Amino acid sequence: MAMSPDTFLETPLQYLKGVGPRRAEEFAQAQLLTVDDLLHRFPIRYEDRSCFESIDGLKAGMTVSVLGEVVRTAVRSTRRRGFTIFEIQLADASGTLRVSFLNQPFLREVFKAGQQAILFGTAEVRRGGGLQFTNPEYEIFGNASKEFGLHGEMQSDPLVIGERRIHTGRIVPIYERVGAVTTKMLRRIVFDAIQRLPNNLEDLLPEQLRQKMGIPDARAAFIGTHFPEKHTELSLLNSFRSPAQQRMIFEEFFFFQLGLRLRRRAREVERKPVVPLVDSRVRNAAIQVLPFKLTPGQKEALRQIVDDMRRPVPMNRLLQGDVGAGKTIVALIAALVAMENGLQVALMAPTEILAAQHFRTLSQYLDASRFDVVRLSGGMTASSRSQTIQALAGGDAHLVVGTHALLQAPIVFRKLGLVIIDEQHRFGVDQRAQLRDKGWCPDVLVMTATPIPRTLAMTSYGDLDISTIKDLPPGRRPVKTIARSERRRGEVYRLIQQEVEAGHQAYVVCPLVEESDKVDLKAAKETFDYLATSVFPDHRVGLVHGKLKEGEKDQIMLG
Repeated sequence: MAMSPDTFLETPLQYLKGVGPRRAEEFAQAQLLTVDDLLHRFPIRYEDRSCFESIDGLKAGMTVSVLGEVVRTAVRSTRRRGFTIFEIQLADASGTLRVSFLNQPFLREVFKAGQQAILFGTAEVRRGGGLQFTNPEYEIFGNASKEFGLHGEMQSDPLVIGERRIHTGRIVPIYERVGAVTTKMLRRIVFDAIQRLPNNLEDLLPEQLRQKMGIPDARAAFIGTHFPEKHTELSLLNSFRSPAQQRMIFEEFFFFQLGLRLRRRAREVERKPVVPLVDSRVRNAAIQVLPFKLTPGQKEALRQIVDDMRRPVPMNRLLQGDVGAGKTIVALIAALVAMENGLQVALMAPTEILAAQHFRTLSQYLDASRFDVVRLSGGMTASSRSQTIQALAGGDAHLVVGTHALLQAPIVFRKLGLVIIDEQHRFGVDQRAQLRDKGWCPDVLVMTATPIPRTLAMTSYGDLDISTIKDLPPGRRPVKTIARSERRRGEVYRLIQQEVEAGHQAYVVCPLVEESDKVDLKAAKETFDYLATSVFPDHRVGLVHGKLKEGEKDQIMLG
């Protein structure tokens, strides 16, 4: 397949040497489709294999490269049936070295007497004395004298020599395997892609910006990241701080920030069909709902939110505050502002349990109001679900609480004016946009209890304005976070025991094992069985997971 310099990075991987359609399918499962995808899958570490030693200079424990001639090969049987040892004898001007490859009989077709080879391994003492290599990395060539000196020093740049040095005699990239594609196979494939990079490869970063930041161009960055020059400091490479790697980091953040800036600019030209008014009627409605005074932090966050809602440009704001800081109350008043102006509100939570909690809280506060609060959940009957969807479409339902179910196609709103998303880090940008698109330029308020440093918030959420509630309502104690290593797990269980005996409750969250409901449910059940029988046999221990019906979850949580 002919490859244009302008489109080389878009080339499907199957057209690289050593890939083909079958291996391309394996790459596709890892989301690697093009040369660009492959070259942006960076090594996980590097090994310096450029240090050569003569055979007579080897000492036990040395990990080095050795250059020599294959003198003899042999396959030796062992007592274990089917298990063989392939051996070669390697010689240089100073002596000979025995090399063993365990259970790799195919190598008899690879190594031939008279070949030149570089081996990289660790010298170890063999039985009967002397040193040997076992299962070293290797590269074989017809004649190495043109490219290497007596002790293996490289005479020319590794990317332009006639016979390729990929696995030895240089700083070598180590890749995480992709399915059945080993790190050695990956290294060959990436090397082929690197060699075929056009000299005039398009660079998305302007030259003036590169000069200002002191970073290399795209082609040099790809080469320096995957096959760095021999003088590159290994410590810089393994901490991802070499100039080539820094270019890759800068490029990723640059385009991420550019995307956020363009998204913000696009939103600034949008105009809401209804700009909420905040008059005495809205203020009185809020006062009637709230049985307590807001904290200074809540008041300031609410002022910022309401100011946004009164602008013709749609709000896009992040509200952060610790657990118990009162974010839900602030969101409730924002919802009242929208509903008093004839707009509908949608609140999306990441789990059914959290959605149910929000539904109960909002229903309680709005019980005496004229607004109808509804909930969409996976456990609803078909008739209840149909009635709720009709109420939203007709405008009879004013505030809906739900999970991802709110994103489904059948759900439409008559006049969606405010979208509230809780624990927003659990939702992707696309999901946020999906819910927003169900209205006509609605205001968007996202909430999180995860503390985000200001600089990180400005970087990661550059398309959002940020409000932070720093204080807690009277009587609320600040949340204390303690981290313990696995070997101190017993301390954590003793602390839970103390809290339970004091009449309190506790919960243990099982982390995601893998993207499999069966595997994660199994892990949760095993943890439940262990806690119920071995750690807290005298206390009631419950198990809640995604496979339970809504009624079952409620019964366990209230039990």
